[in-house]
Amino acid sequence: MKTVKTLAVLLLAATFTLTAQKTDINTSKSTVKWTGNKVGGSHNGDIKVKSGAFVFKSGNIASGEVVIDMNTITCADLTNEGANQKLVGHLKSDDFFGVEKFPTSTFKVTKATQFTNGKARVTGVLTIKGKSETIAFDVTKKANVYSAQVKVDRSKFNVRYGSKSFFDNLGDNFIDDIFILDIQLVV
Repeated sequence: MKTVKTLAVLLLAATFTLTAQKTDINTSKSTVKWTGNKVGGSHNGDIKVKSGAFVFKSGNIASGEVVIDMNTITCADLTNEGANQKLVGHLKSDDFFGVEKFPTSTFKVTKATQFTNGKARVTGVLTIKGKSETIAFDVTKKANVYSAQVKVDRSKFNVRYGSKSFFDNLGDNFIDDIFILDIQLVV
């Protein structure tokens, strides 16, 4: 009888451990910082997380989705209000992210390795301007904060303005195709 009870407790514990747990992202504490480089300089700013959640199994990311509100894009490095508004307006225009037509961008986790020493490799589908591409990047976990630096090739999402991938007459007036997202998601 004691063996049956022990077996039942172990089976219940194993079931509890293997059960997936959905956890919402705390959007007010999470941050997405962007950096775009060009010849002779760069610009940077923030974009807000609109919503999202991860599904965890045994403490590891099993799946998840993050939705970014593209209407919240800001510029942090330009202190002149007119220049700042001009850049933000241009980033929101069809030249870049076309936020009127595409107000959100999404990332859906399709697979992730187990965390080892607080690090895991996450693969998923990033959608910007209605175009989807599979990307992979490393994630660092510290308590309930998941951090990553993601390099995105904007040319794959039809973000064409000032891109050498689309225009060959730009000389030194091009903007790098790769932009960087420094992400901290709090769950």
